[in-house]
Parts: sequence; C-alpha cells; structure tokens
Amino acid sequence: MNSIPLLDVSHCRVWFKLPRQGLWQRQQQTLKAVEDISFQLQAGETLGVVGESGCGKSTLVRGILGLETVTSGSIRLKDEELTSLGKKAFRSKRQHMQIIFQDPLASLDPRMTVNEIISEPLRVFHPQLSAKERKKQVQQIMQRVGLLPNQINRYPHEFSGGQAQRIGIARALILKPTLLICDEPVSALDVSIQAQIINLLMELQREMGLSMIFIAHDLRVVKHISHRVMVMYMGKVAEMATRDELYRHPRHPYTRALMESIPIPDPDIERAKRGAPLKGDLPSPMNPPSGCAFRTRCPQAQQRCATEAPEWNEKAPGHWAACHFPVT
Repeated sequence: MNSIPLLDVSHCRVWFKLPRQGLWQRQQQTLKAVEDISFQLQAGETLGVVGESGCGKSTLVRGILGLETVTSGSIRLKDEELTSLGKKAFRSKRQHMQIIFQDPLASLDPRMTVNEIISEPLRVFHPQLSAKERKKQVQQIMQRVGLLPNQINRYPHEFSGGQAQRIGIARALILKPTLLICDEPVSALDVSIQAQIINLLMELQREMGLSMIFIAHDLRVVKHISHRVMVMYMGKVAEMATRDELYRHPRHPYTRALMESIPIPDPDIERAKRGAPLKGDLPSPMNPPSGCAFRTRCPQAQQRCATEAPEWNEKAPGHWAACHFPVT
C-alpha cells in the first residue's frame, strides 16, 4: 500500500449543541454523535463501517464530506487538510468525494430527467463542456452501470429501485472521484438486486481505482465487499481489523453479538450458536453509561467497565479493539 493514505481521519469529533427545552433548562446539552475516531483509507481499499442505527456512521461520513461541521480533529484527503478549508475551497474538493445514498428514489429529483440528474455535476464542475459533450459522457456512464442510453430522457419514477440506484451510482461517478462513500446503498433493495449492485460497485472499484467507505447494517454484505471493517458503537470505534481477521476472531463482545445476531437458514446451526444475540436497547446518547458505553448490554461486563473507559489497543497485529476483557 502507499505510504501516504488517500484519506486520513484523526481524532475526529462531531458534536451538536441541542436547543434548550425551556426556561428551566439552564445548561445547553451537547450530543456527541462522533467521538474521537481515527482511521486511514488507502487507494483502492474498501473500509466497511457497521453498527446499529444511531451509532454515528452517517454523521461520520457527512463530516468527511463537509456536510456536517467537524467539531475537532483532522481530515486529510491526499495529504491536504479539509477541515481548515472555507466553503468555496471545500466545494472544489467535493468533486473528488462522492456519495451514494440509502433510498435511491428519494435521492433523485423527480422533476429532472436522467440526463439532467447525471449531468448536473458536470454542469457544476465543468461548465465549459457543451450539452453534446455532457450527453455523450452521460450515455457512456449509463452503459457502464447497466442502463440503456435510450433511457436518458426518462424520469426517476419510471425506474425500479435497482435501476434508480444505478442512476445514483452513475451520478456519483460521472466526475471520476477518488473516494466513493456508500451510505447503506443496498438496504432498500431486494436481496437479488443487492448482489447485482454490490458486484457492480466492486467492478467499478477495480476499473477506476476507487477507494470506498461502505456503510451497512448487514454484516454479510460488508464481509463480501470490504477489505477492512470498522465497528462503531455510540459514536466511537469498538473494533477494527481486516475483514478475514474480524470475522474469524472478533475481539469485542459487541462485534461478537452482532455476528451472532445474523440469522442462519439451517435450524441446527442456528440453535448451535455459541453466544447469545445482542440484547437490550441502545442507551440514550444524551446520557451514555459511565466507563464503557457497551457495559449495560455486555455479558462480560465487570466493575472496572463501569468506572473506566477502555483504551484503544492492538489486540493482534492490525487488529484493534477498545475493551477491558476482549474475547479470546
């Protein structure tokens, strides 16, 4: 891998000041949506990000894209600091970072044709191109993502969910970005269509040399597409390792519980699972537990977990976890 990563996120925090609920509330509350997260992403690598709803996955990538204000920390793209850029300068960098959203139809403007949707980034970042040149590029990328060029003047409602997501992928890739962020891009699709979209993304990554951050709830999907996996819990990283290492030997009890929660079609195998699936609800981010945030749901929690937050340590080469009593 390259010595200088494509993306370097260091001690990133995204906090939100919440409005006071009334005159009786003297102190303004702070929601720590993302708390002290660090990772690197190499060229051509896919980092899978998993965790329950509300753990901060989407807020993290929105901070990377500049769609949320980063409270503190550093985000470097190709060794250039992004957090210190003004809005205009950051906007010019956004052509190198694109995103695919969860709901394909909701992310597309229903009043615009496919041609208008996909060519919009070209109009913004390459205004010197003629309409004919833009149309040619749009038709080329449409063919590459599995759409027919003669569909160029149709509207989003005329397409299925899978086809609409292909439109979103074409729009994201028309500028040939180096970083593609996929925010649960297949969760709203049928299983058979999910496989097609995942395979398409992997093919495009190989062809274009893309680096990807892939957010998902489904650990099976993440295992298929990712090189490394980062597990988040309540705004922090619980565990991070290579895909094979993490799935073969999860060290954090939360990661183990997530894996045990994956249903298996074979009833005998399902009954023979080693551990119990994840239980209980996610604590309120406004009032997180003391010490380790996962201790209220952890079957291995001890007194130390309530009084001392676990440090981020390397449990094995390239395998990091924040846990006082990691799984052995």
